[in-house]
Amino acid sequence: MIAIKNKWTLITGASSGIGEAFAHEFAARGSHLILVARSEAKLIALAEKLHKNYGIQAQVIVSDLSQHGSAAELYQQCVGRGLNVDCLINNAGFATHGLFEQLSGPRQHDEVMLNVTAVVDLTHLFLPDMLKKQSGAVINVASTAAFQPTPNMAVYGATKAFVLSFTEALWEENRKRGVQFLALCPGSTETEFFNIVGADEASVGKRDTPENVVQVALRALQAKKAYAIPGLKNFISAQMSRFFTRKQMLFVVGRMLRTRH
Repeated sequence: MIAIKNKWTLITGASSGIGEAFAHEFAARGSHLILVARSEAKLIALAEKLHKNYGIQAQVIVSDLSQHGSAAELYQQCVGRGLNVDCLINNAGFATHGLFEQLSGPRQHDEVMLNVTAVVDLTHLFLPDMLKKQSGAVINVASTAAFQPTPNMAVYGATKAFVLSFTEALWEENRKRGVQFLALCPGSTETEFFNIVGADEASVGKRDTPENVVQVALRALQAKKAYAIPGLKNFISAQMSRFFTRKQMLFVVGRMLRTRH
């Protein structure tokens, strides 16, 4: 895996869940951190805790990455602080659940902006500096939802399919240029994700821990994989589209994710 000790890692959505688990693991390995999210109080508390426990530097940048121009502003803040990012973890994201036309249009727009546009923009901004050094890594958090359309979570599934395709393409483009790419595709995980969605039916199967998801990601980086799916059952379910027709998959997933009200 890339050397991260005394290097700078930027984590979006760092205030909780998988992002926070990444922060603890990378701090334990000696990486300095740039913690990004909307909640300033949570970020400051986390930064202080990580500095105290691991002796690393932790910078806090408050940003709503669903807003136009926010990625460029984040990059400029890093440049202004003299922070050279060696590892970028695009973790921030959220989902909506329900019939497409009944959900808030602006909310779904923000979903695309955060899950897709921010990932593209941040990667485009930070990748050139990594390529100059011929070292670095980009971890984009996708989902098992990336492997098939997701009725009742139509926009979310489409955004994660984009993240998976985008990341795999960049893995191939950069695998001989010193920068690793990984699409991390967890299934249901014990985070605030489902509280934000507001629908327990969006959770399929037993929930994994954020800590285990991060360990899977690190092993995948070590093996230079293009994508990783934590959990055997999740891996098997992600391969189902190879054995069923697209129409059959739509029927199965649609029933799994249908609204209860």
